[in-house]
Amino acid sequence: MRNFSKITLGALIIALASLTSCSNDDDKTPAEKPTIYERLGGSVMVSDPDNSGQMIEKGRLSFRKVVNSTIGLIVADIQSNASGNLQAHFAPLLAETGSTQATNIAKLSDNLTDFFSFNTGGKNTVNTYSGLSMSAAHDPARNPRMGTKSSNADYTKFVGYVGAAANANGVASNTELYTDIVAVLESLRTPIVQK
Repeated sequence: MRNFSKITLGALIIALASLTSCSNDDDKTPAEKPTIYERLGGSVMVSDPDNSGQMIEKGRLSFRKVVNSTIGLIVADIQSNASGNLQAHFAPLLAETGSTQATNIAKLSDNLTDFFSFNTGGKNTVNTYSGLSMSAAHDPARNPRMGTKSSNADYTKFVGYVGAAANANGVASNTELYTDIVAVLESLRTPIVQK
């Protein structure tokens, strides 16, 4: 009886081992989710509507549109003189005049576009971000172009403007892409909010 039990146990172990080593379609690793940059068009080259005869990655163009729309919303907010507007943050930039202001707003747009493109999956050198760290960029003591430190309320308002700009550029609020973009912004709250 003991030999039978050992033989049965041995056969059972071999059978179980062979069953667990078989491939099972249900055990496939799910495909990796495309990056935000890829979902916004990725590295597919398209005509740049702002620079005749030039090409731009569709993902970068998507971010540039959202960034420029966000800047427009912030400027409109500042011009409205509503309480709680973001004017104090952008006062040094807005104090610049003429072509200097236009050039520096364009640089701000480029820096933000670079930052978001690079940090959401853009891989080409055109998408590298070489600006200040988030903490330094938002500290007036280290960045004279920042008017004041941000509070949680200020940053929440900024995130709302980015959300509205994303909506205006075809990213609906009820989508996973929108949620993922907001998650990136929320991951930056700690180094940006400094008061």
